[in-house]
Amino acid sequence: MIKIGLTYDLKNDWQPDSNEPADANAEFDSLKTIESLEKAFSKRYDVQRIGNVHNLMNIIDKLDVDVVFNIAEGRSGRNRESQVPLLLEMFKIPYIGSDALTMGLTLDKVMAKKIFIAEGIPTPKFVVIDDITEFQENPLRYPVFIKPRYEGSSKSLSNNSLAYIENDFRKQVGFVTDKYRQSALVEEFVPGREFTVAVLGNENAYALPVIQIQIDNKLELGDRFYDYSMIASDSLEYICPAPISISLEQRLKELALRTYHAVECKDFGRIDFRVDKHDNIYVLEINPLPGLNDVFITIAKSLNIDYDEMLLRILEEGILRLQKEGKLIT
Repeated sequence: MIKIGLTYDLKNDWQPDSNEPADANAEFDSLKTIESLEKAFSKRYDVQRIGNVHNLMNIIDKLDVDVVFNIAEGRSGRNRESQVPLLLEMFKIPYIGSDALTMGLTLDKVMAKKIFIAEGIPTPKFVVIDDITEFQENPLRYPVFIKPRYEGSSKSLSNNSLAYIENDFRKQVGFVTDKYRQSALVEEFVPGREFTVAVLGNENAYALPVIQIQIDNKLELGDRFYDYSMIASDSLEYICPAPISISLEQRLKELALRTYHAVECKDFGRIDFRVDKHDNIYVLEINPLPGLNDVFITIAKSLNIDYDEMLLRILEEGILRLQKEGKLIT
């Protein structure tokens, strides 16, 4: 029986200190998510919990697994999601999920957008600001959306993230660069609807059913957007399958696959979109380490399969790839 190791970061393993943002550990997983993975995978495989990159370093010389399923986010820096994959590569341990290069490129939203542009993938116009005191004039059309260059899980996002005038724009950029100690990514905001599409697989990758984001029972969001405060609230709902035209659904799935392949994701990932009133689609970002809870629970229900089966499908896409590459012999 194949032995699966689990690498991950738990919220309880790191509580932000007084110098860090309150949402500093937002990307980390709950113990419930790890227990769900362990329960699902144990139906067909032996499972061993490893934990974060420091735990992995302490036991890597005597690690008794055939393959690692990696969802570790890392603690700091724009290369934090690359730490576990790179360490596993160094020790020639097969793992499921994207490699270190893809992890680093996609966490840095600016680098990802440069790839999107090179590949002809539509994404909102943007500027990068290191220091607002040295920034002259905003070349973008208002309203603009401000977020940290390399964070996830809606870190920093609040009503202040959307600015309609220069004073508010400068204030929020200053907040991001000061509090999160990194450049601010400023984009032209796309009013309209918000969607997310998960993708599984590799050469024959396929898009899962489209999810539409509903906020306060509204699908037409206008200037509303998913922010950090909604993570633990009842105002956010995932609607799947999305109540949209077949044409828009197909276009979202096709663009999701193009984006997935553009950054060379492996095994699984998720792409976030905004769609304007003319049905123009814009890629916001791609996440090769998507949360494996709410979105995938919603998708599983739409496919009429249980959550365990959904998680096993993700795992086995990776196992199949590794077997084809000759990295996992069973």
